[in-house]
Amino acid sequence: MRIVRYSYPSYRSLVTAPGGFFRSPWLGLESEIGRRFASAVAPSAIIQFPVDLYEDEANAYVRAELPGMSRNDIQVEMTDGTLTLTAVRKTPATDGQPEQSASFSRSLSIPAEVSADQVSAAYENGVLTVTLPKREEAKPKKITVAVK
Repeated sequence: MRIVRYSYPSYRSLVTAPGGFFRSPWLGLESEIGRRFASAVAPSAIIQFPVDLYEDEANAYVRAELPGMSRNDIQVEMTDGTLTLTAVRKTPATDGQPEQSASFSRSLSIPAEVSADQVSAAYENGVLTVTLPKREEAKPKKITVAVK
């Protein structure tokens, strides 16, 4: 499956050339710089972090790297098919600087084949791993073929 990003060109993304218009090579850089400035200007905003999703026959897993956090700063919540991971990093006040905090959050839609009442989470060496066990009816089953 290929993911395609559709966007409407702005007046700055089109450059006039002798043969017509072509896309500016700076378009991606402009949006990335804008995103970085937006997160730097609003430090109280919630920042999303990347997660890894993988599964085996019995479980699905969500893995997030959250270095420098303590277990008390991390919350994992499962409600109505949505898994929400939230972490808050606080920097203590020093030499006239006020205490600062940054909030990190990520919400994921979880398929119905996951048993929500058996979800577990572990945090070790800066890595949060959430284990989402599959329901028995969703697990693959081997069926033997009888010879007649």
